[in-house]
Amino acid sequence: MRAVIQRVTHASVTINGQVKSAIQQGFLILLGVCDEDTMEDVEWLTKKIAALRVFDDENHVMNRSIIDIEGEALVVSQFTLYASYKKGNRPSWFRAGSHEHSIPLYETFCVQLSEAIGKPVGTGEFGADMKVELLNDGPVTICMDTKNKE
Repeated sequence: MRAVIQRVTHASVTINGQVKSAIQQGFLILLGVCDEDTMEDVEWLTKKIAALRVFDDENHVMNRSIIDIEGEALVVSQFTLYASYKKGNRPSWFRAGSHEHSIPLYETFCVQLSEAIGKPVGTGEFGADMKVELLNDGPVTICMDTKNKE
């Protein structure tokens, strides 16, 4: 699994002109799944993100987690995180997971993250044409890949 975690002051996802989800301070997470991903990847990634200390404390040091600040999360499926760009200029997506494999892991990730942070997680819609709006705070953007845990 690959995730791009952006610390935001607010974010939203719109589908067909309708806002599907919107959050205030917290994380916008773009999540990519490949066919090799397992529940172990989901569990590792949710724990890592929930504990990620990138929010400022009283001394303006990034020392607080999303749990500490009672922040919100918005998770958007993003198969393009598995783009292959080695040959030519048009990326291919052969490394992205199939719908059959990816949707259950995406949904489980959202449920586990919601449980970890103690509040509902906003979502996009798997496979939809989404418009994502955000105000990156910092900017702080962290990339994680469960295949690079060490």
